Amino acid sequence: MNHRKLFVAVAAVAALGVAAGAAVAQTASQKALVDQAKAAGAVGEQADGYLGVRTSVNPETQAAVSATNAGRRQAYARSAADAGTTAEVAGARMFETQLLPRISSGQWYKNAAGQWVQR
Repeated sequence: MNHRKLFVAVAAVAALGVAAGAAVAQTASQKALVDQAKAAGAVGEQADGYLGVRTSVNPETQAAVSATNAGRRQAYARSAADAGTTAEVAGARMFETQLLPRISSGQWYKNAAGQWVQR
């Protein structure tokens, strides 16, 4: 792994901590809605580092997904600025290094080819 990729990976790990802090704006009930939707297969992680809606969800769940993604967007922008890269790269690295390994069996994620895959 070259130094740039290593630095981006380290920045992505740091962004996870920042994303957790940014997601504090997300309420406990919103987090619970997202967790329930992920368990039900309606929501999943995406290769770009954001949550995606697989099937239709109610407005409250959509708002929770939007709140989480807004926090992640801010975290990825900060991480990218620190690493000298783009927010898109930071989000993708976060998915690869932190989000994908945490996806539970039975949950869904959208791979880089744009296909929903069940773990």
